[in-house]
Amino acid sequence: MQKIRFDEAVKVIRRRDGRFDADAYAFLRDALDYTVRKLRSEEMEEHRHVNGGELLHGFRDYALREYGPMAATVLESWGLGRCEDVGDMVFQLIEAGVFGKSDEDCPADFAGVFDFDEAFRQPFRPKIRQNTPAGDLSASGGTALRSRGLKPKPADEPGGESEAAQESLN
Repeated sequence: MQKIRFDEAVKVIRRRDGRFDADAYAFLRDALDYTVRKLRSEEMEEHRHVNGGELLHGFRDYALREYGPMAATVLESWGLGRCEDVGDMVFQLIEAGVFGKSDEDCPADFAGVFDFDEAFRQPFRPKIRQNTPAGDLSASGGTALRSRGLKPKPADEPGGESEAAQESLN
């Protein structure tokens, strides 16, 4: 099979299947390179096949590194919303002769490896402290209010703090 240039392969693929932006394919290629380098440095192996799960985890790490809190938004703008989408692109590139594969590789390797929302949004969501009901400001002991010269409202007033929090202020 004749080796085809990556950019040309992406154009041909996108004419047949326009689900994914051209930038998604370029990012996938970069994520594969990132994953190979990372695995080499961890395992000290020069040449090694990357399986679907390894590629997906490298893809996730690379996206978070490159785009941080915007990773999910960027990936969605390219048409990517789940691991299977990445697998579809990989197998399109294999079919085009750009990526290689082993006999064991199959699209199912990419099925449900992780949830995109959890992988790309969760790391940037505010952490809720354990044992503190959501919205309960009493856990701070009124520190934020006192630092601004304000006094917390008593518990019996709307928006007031609990008795325990009030005692911690005295």
